[in-house]
Amino acid sequence: MKLISKLLRKNTSLARIAGFILSNFIGLAIIAGGIQFYTDARSLWASDDSFIKSDFLVVNKKVTSSNLWDDSGSGFTVSEIDDIRSQPWVRKVGGFSSTDYRVWASVDQGGRGLSTMLFFESVPDDFVDVEGDEWRFKEGDAVVPIVISKDYLALYNFGFASSAGLPQMSENLISGIPLTLSLSSEDGSRTRRMRGRIVGYSSRLNTILVPESFMAWSNSELGRGMAVSDPSRLIIDVSSPGDVAIKDYLEAHDLEVAGDKSGSSASYLLKVVTGIVLGVGGVITVLSFFILLLSMSLLMEKNRSKLHSLLMLGCPLRDVASPYVRIVVVSSLCAGVLAICGVGLLRWFYIDDLAGLGAAAGNGWCGVVTAIVLTLIIILLNIYSVRKKVRYAWR
Repeated sequence: MKLISKLLRKNTSLARIAGFILSNFIGLAIIAGGIQFYTDARSLWASDDSFIKSDFLVVNKKVTSSNLWDDSGSGFTVSEIDDIRSQPWVRKVGGFSSTDYRVWASVDQGGRGLSTMLFFESVPDDFVDVEGDEWRFKEGDAVVPIVISKDYLALYNFGFASSAGLPQMSENLISGIPLTLSLSSEDGSRTRRMRGRIVGYSSRLNTILVPESFMAWSNSELGRGMAVSDPSRLIIDVSSPGDVAIKDYLEAHDLEVAGDKSGSSASYLLKVVTGIVLGVGGVITVLSFFILLLSMSLLMEKNRSKLHSLLMLGCPLRDVASPYVRIVVVSSLCAGVLAICGVGLLRWFYIDDLAGLGAAAGNGWCGVVTAIVLTLIIILLNIYSVRKKVRYAWR
């Protein structure tokens, strides 16, 4: 076995093997490092509104002098909704529903009371991602789950509370305070008194959300019974927030996006840059694979007569191919280990800076697993190619 190995490795080019290790290391490091950085950095643009799915836009028509006093002109018709739904970047579309009755909310805490007139809106439950039964309502329930905008809480704490001599409230505190809801029809002939419970806060939806099942039930009980008007706002689940095609479509149709979507644009840009980095790394890795494949082919071509003679003498194909398989495995493992070390060094270099920006570090094994999987794929493909070449030399 040692004699066969020494005989067949005689014309091995160390320069070609070193070139493969270097190029394969660079390609693996770029791919694994890019995936690891994306995993660690994406939390910078991920919203903390876990109860609302992230890839969505809230759009409405721009208010102009032509539709200032015309409510019907500000709503989305069925044809307009169908046109939006047909766009390639749209996964699904839902409309906002609003209350057709009056809502009063009051809080009594520590002997001091506060009451205000409110409004409720709802969106299809497919757009809301609340774990458990927190976002459920059925007829007969006494408690209504509510999601409010974080801006409303900030306005109370830093605007109203300080001027009225009321205490400031945290999110956890206000979620535990019982909220009394007084619902009444427009003429006051039908009323309902219920309790509300705040189950979440949104920094992206500037509204007060209730479940769609509650909206349908309460409008049927207390509403005016009028035909449902066209929704004035739409919530759109998109495949790639921040895509230029979305911006062009909205501008062409005089539509506005609610809230600050700079995070979506940055997230989309991060995905594009990551894709480019992975593409470059992939090209380098494929080229390195062919470098090793070409080196093995040239080496076996030089030793073709030796291979043929050894196989004709009865040497097992596995023993004849083992010197080349060993070169493939050792060189690929060297490149893989170097790539893993490179990813670890890269992560050590940027992780503190990302943490300083408020990023929550992702899974530290993503880059390592990527490098290991790619290394195994390269090894298996090269082993298959080597054994195929040895079989060909036998013929």
